[in-house]
Amino acid sequence: MRIAILSRNSNLYSTRRLVEAAQEAGHEVDVMNPLSCYMNINARENSIHRHGKELVHYDCVIPRIGASITFYGTAVLRQFEMMGTYPLNESVAISRSRDKLRSMQLLSRKGIGLPITGFADQPKDIPDLIDMVGGAPLVIKLLEGTQGIGVVLAETAQAAESVIEAFMGMKSNIMVQEYIREAGGADIRCFVIGDKVIASMKRQAKAGEFRSNLHRGGSASLVKLTPAERQTAIKAAKTMGLNVAGVDILRSNHGPLVMEVNSSPGLEGIETASGKNVAGQIISFLEKNAKAHNTRTKGRG
Repeated sequence: MRIAILSRNSNLYSTRRLVEAAQEAGHEVDVMNPLSCYMNINARENSIHRHGKELVHYDCVIPRIGASITFYGTAVLRQFEMMGTYPLNESVAISRSRDKLRSMQLLSRKGIGLPITGFADQPKDIPDLIDMVGGAPLVIKLLEGTQGIGVVLAETAQAAESVIEAFMGMKSNIMVQEYIREAGGADIRCFVIGDKVIASMKRQAKAGEFRSNLHRGGSASLVKLTPAERQTAIKAAKTMGLNVAGVDILRSNHGPLVMEVNSSPGLEGIETASGKNVAGQIISFLEKNAKAHNTRTKGRG
């Protein structure tokens, strides 16, 4: 197969591992920065160009699109889809999962466990917003934040009001969530491929920090999932429409709670903690599903 990987940095661990796994399986791989791609959109035949040349057909595309370029990156991915290329994750599913508020609303509609979440626009609603999520301490999140950036733990109602007012004053979109104290600064990353959790790890925040992101100094270790945690992760990925996802779960007194569904989960932490060839399993999934997709597409032609 001919595989395109949309990534702004070919030296990133995740990108390198996907290239290695694909080449080991005998596939041809090209890594391209989605920002270097531009599109010809017309009623007869769509195309993608790069460096002054039209791209030839690819059998499948692996999007590794960062949050900062979601709009343009998903537009490029959508163009690949329109040209019949099989996507590891579809553009609409990526857009859906990147909108934190929308994803929470979709997960809640499916009855998936979540921290109580509040969203408001007016400063006058702040006191009720804080009460809605059970009062302080509570967590305030920028909707556009990634890797723990823009996430604040407010210990008191007064601190919460001040932080929320400040964000609102800057016209930033935020959501407010209940603080799950019993999680102890830890969450569980479930790596979902298709309809299975193929690997998982526990991420523990460093001392004095409540955010467990590895980018913020958190540590990763092996963890055994409960059946409820496994089912929750699979259902959350399916609700977003993602074939491959990193589902972050908190262990609470009332069951597993989904914090986020990541459409472009990193491979380094999960491969190191689990000892599994996650990149190889992604390529195996592509081989099976891209072949079926291309057979259906040719049949319609």
